[in-house]
Amino acid sequence: MNLLRTASVVSVFTLLSRITGLVREQMIAGLFGASGMTDAYNVAFRIPNMLRRLFAEGAFSQAFVPSLAAARARDGDEATRHLIDAVATVLLWALLATCVLGVIGAPVLVWMLGAGLAADTHGAAVVMTRWMFPYIGFMSLVALSAGILNTWKRFIVPAVTPVLLNVASIAAGYGLVPVLARLGYEPIYSLAIGVMIGGILQLAVQVPALLKIGLMPRFSMSFSGLRRACADEGVRQVLRKMGPALLGVGVAQLSLLINTQIAISVGEGAASWLTYADRLMEFPIALLGVALGVVLTPQLAASTAHGDAAKYSGLLDWGLRLTLLLALPCAVALLVFADPLVAVLYQRGAFKPEDVAHTAHAVMGYGLGLMGLVSIKVLAPGFYARQDMRTPVRIAVGVLILTQLFNAFFVFGLKVGVAGLSLSIGLGAMVNAFLLLRGLRKLGSYTPEAGWSLFLLRIVIASAAMGALQWWLAGYFPWTAGKGFHFELERAGWMALSLGGSALLYFAVLLLLGVKLRQFARRG
Repeated sequence: MNLLRTASVVSVFTLLSRITGLVREQMIAGLFGASGMTDAYNVAFRIPNMLRRLFAEGAFSQAFVPSLAAARARDGDEATRHLIDAVATVLLWALLATCVLGVIGAPVLVWMLGAGLAADTHGAAVVMTRWMFPYIGFMSLVALSAGILNTWKRFIVPAVTPVLLNVASIAAGYGLVPVLARLGYEPIYSLAIGVMIGGILQLAVQVPALLKIGLMPRFSMSFSGLRRACADEGVRQVLRKMGPALLGVGVAQLSLLINTQIAISVGEGAASWLTYADRLMEFPIALLGVALGVVLTPQLAASTAHGDAAKYSGLLDWGLRLTLLLALPCAVALLVFADPLVAVLYQRGAFKPEDVAHTAHAVMGYGLGLMGLVSIKVLAPGFYARQDMRTPVRIAVGVLILTQLFNAFFVFGLKVGVAGLSLSIGLGAMVNAFLLLRGLRKLGSYTPEAGWSLFLLRIVIASAAMGALQWWLAGYFPWTAGKGFHFELERAGWMALSLGGSALLYFAVLLLLGVKLRQFARRG
């Protein structure tokens, strides 16, 4: 398997997901702007989304995927199939209980995440939370399926699955807003309906892919089957790993909860500005960090199971070099080209120029920490593959405290508003990535290969040249000063030329400096 080609395929489908995600955010910005109701929706969606990251794509995936890959490398396919069935049974029972408790406890959850919401928006957030909470159940089962498919090197279905959520949300937004308005319901409830439809569709497309490789999980709905599954040693091993992994991911979600509360305290619309900026920042993280993490995690786990330390270190080195090659220019773009990016993507309808300015400042804060945010996706799997969940957790706890100290300084001390929140997150991620890297070096698990200094210098020079071009382009065209279809069309054309020209300049400078992309072709 060519790792670069595989990562590229995952990135392409992830790009499609992020493009449709941006279209979804554009729809929300155009229909609802940055208002109290959009804050209510963002709080409501963040609750199941936070739990999805906590349980499904977070602690569960971090514990399950390395265990699955190691079991397959060590014990063979038949024993691995038994592990899948046992884990699936325990997961299904846990999800049923979680969804029931979530629907009942929605008012408490909304209060925890959005205590500053006004009375009417608080009630809307509770309703939408109850409608969307079963989404965590669908997505946890999707995470189970994705872990199986990725371990068997079937990356396409898990990569393309998120597109369905965005498509369903867009269709529900445009299709149901007038219907709900006529019926006397809040139009923004259409987004909650779209999320649920999207969750069902994402789970449904996993079934044919799992049947094709003969690995459709067999769930036991009896108490005796649940007891047998809980007694399985493989399940117990996954649960033991989930403990520290849950704490580590929980720290990140606690940070998100605190940041949401702080954003709401900044003023109406601030939570939405941060959300819009977050969506834009997730674009490069998903294209680079998530794609690399998906490809590297089973490979690192298999290398550890076989005792191949050289291959393990080489995989990490390859991932970090690719991260620097692609994430640094993206970070520069978020810093110097934030206003044009936000204006083209969001400024229409109810989304005003002042919303562009606030969102762009938040984007710039994320840009300063993008290298750390992407690098974590490569470095953390290095510990998970070694069955070490505790080290990333200890680092995450320390970074949580540090991030809140940054918040106190930037948001409440310097009073830079919502930009201070994204800046604190970015700086915390940089510290997190540095500590993870230092930990792997101290363990002797990762030894940088030769040529890093020269490689870094070349990337910095090319990124600086690209950044200079983007800085000039940001001031050349009046990105926020016009209205109407012709202006939108002209602005979109300038954006395409700007980004295309910037990418062309960046890779041309790299070529002139002697960087050859084919050096990143690696077989796993």
